[in-house]
Amino acid sequence: MDIIIDELKKEAKDAVKEIASETQTAKKRIVSASDKMFENAKKSAEAKVSAADSFVNNTKETIEKITQDLDDDGYVKRKKDMVFQSGESLQQVVNVVNEAAMALNDKDRTIRESAIPEVLAGALGAGVGGVGSFAALYGLGTVGLSAAGITSGLAAAGALVGGGMVAGIFVLAAPIAALSAGGVALASKAKQKQLRQEKERLYKEALVKHEAIINALKTESKENKERMEYLQSLNILLQRAIEDLQKDLGIEAA
Repeated sequence: MDIIIDELKKEAKDAVKEIASETQTAKKRIVSASDKMFENAKKSAEAKVSAADSFVNNTKETIEKITQDLDDDGYVKRKKDMVFQSGESLQQVVNVVNEAAMALNDKDRTIRESAIPEVLAGALGAGVGGVGSFAALYGLGTVGLSAAGITSGLAAAGALVGGGMVAGIFVLAAPIAALSAGGVALASKAKQKQLRQEKERLYKEALVKHEAIINALKTESKENKERMEYLQSLNILLQRAIEDLQKDLGIEAA
């Protein structure tokens, strides 16, 4: 009887050990599976967060681009994309516009009397289809340019006649003064606004002068070859200046 009881106890102990071992194995499997599920859930969550961040950033960029397009009406805002990047770069256009004013006020004026003869001669030589930009076209005549040719403002156009200013002479606005370090951002924004305003103002003036020069080419005597060449050189330069200003202002060519 005792032997039977001992065997039963032994079997019971073995059964308990087996159950304990299986329980431990099951526990390890559950922990392992839980860890994997947690890791997968973590990776999934991180991927979703990353995708959400990407979506937010892309949406923000799109909204900013649309807003910029609406605010600027096509105006080129980034300096590196501009044809005319500063007020100084507009001075060459001013010189041509003012020379056109002189040409319209003096029907005997030719390249020989011009304040920018080399520039006009270079443009005439290149023709309408030559050289890519206004600056490049203008630059054809700047090598060895006379002192009068590189002078800016009214003097460049020989603006005084009979003690008075010639009608239609264009003068760029004075540059905005530099501010303290704290006002750099404000000054930069103000300068960009002024640059845009000057481009718009100069564009309108160039259109008026260009139309008047074309009309003069049609109506004035064709017998005076020097006068016709003078007007044609102004026509070429004004046309290219207008095209480049249109690019900066986001205006479609007519």
